[in-house]
Amino acid sequence: MTTETSYQPIVHDDRYILEVNELKKYFPIKGGLFGKTSRYVRAVDGITFNVERGTTMGLVGESGCGKTTVGRTILRLTDKTSGQVLFNGQEVHDLSKDELRRKRTEMQLIFQDPYSSLSPRLPIGEIIGEAVREHNLVPKKELADYIAKVMNECGLPGYYRDRYPHEFSGGQRQRICIARALALNPQFVVCDEPVSALDVSIQAQIINLLVDLQKERKLTYLFISHDLSVVEHISDTIGVMYLGNLVEYGKKEDIFSNPLHPYTRALFSAISIPDPNYKMNRIVLEGSIPSPANPPSGCKFHTRCSKCMEKCKHEAPVQKMIEPGHYVVCHLYDEEKGVEDGAATV
Repeated sequence: MTTETSYQPIVHDDRYILEVNELKKYFPIKGGLFGKTSRYVRAVDGITFNVERGTTMGLVGESGCGKTTVGRTILRLTDKTSGQVLFNGQEVHDLSKDELRRKRTEMQLIFQDPYSSLSPRLPIGEIIGEAVREHNLVPKKELADYIAKVMNECGLPGYYRDRYPHEFSGGQRQRICIARALALNPQFVVCDEPVSALDVSIQAQIINLLVDLQKERKLTYLFISHDLSVVEHISDTIGVMYLGNLVEYGKKEDIFSNPLHPYTRALFSAISIPDPNYKMNRIVLEGSIPSPANPPSGCKFHTRCSKCMEKCKHEAPVQKMIEPGHYVVCHLYDEEKGVEDGAATV
């Protein structure tokens, strides 16, 4: 698999804390007697988007579409195959080991599972303060007060610091995970489905906490989720992923008021409306999601799309701007007047 640059490098725009350009991440599949690579899983297959400072971008899609891999590749927890990931104008994947270590305090991750992401052998005061001490962010004599301050910001009383993770509920554990991430005073946080393992009532508390912390600390979030109602509440912009590709991208208001891609419309039709008199017009997708190791030719969604045309089976669509800041990757809009090709730069 070639990793040569096949894209036009972008020039940094200071409005954006994160700029992703044609990012690809392929995982090799090895087999045979000598374990040679026979093919690749195209987990992320060339996506482009920007995240403005102090805002939240929601990334949605079915399980297995590559959302988590995007987040992990942006943070360089896994190496990219090709493309650009600019954080404050610096290519993350070109940083040296020492430079990356220093940059870790500015980029943090909140894990999906608050049960398995916390060490059962450490009290939460140590869990939250471990990285702070490692990076020498505060003097040793001030560490205890600093940890107590961060815990209080996240709704955790100071006397919890000597307790262990098994003594807490799911919502409290997720608050611990948030406190651990914020203790390093980051600028950018990847929230990898942080409320999917929680009860609905607790989800609202955690989302409101994230919103409040964002306002207080001027944070920027990449919020990964499959729950559109949660994404609508917290996001400023939204990207819709399908099988490693970003099929639609735009401002939250534009995406929800005028979903363009057939896949986006199908996702929105599944949102439950708390109104007994409302009749849902559910769009049911036929078949199952294809394998990212053997994606279909042309548009990857054509095998499940009710609006599939002949060209969809053979020709991959390109990204088009349908209205200012609203982009879609679909052949249905090839003949639209006023459509402009371009990258998603909301």
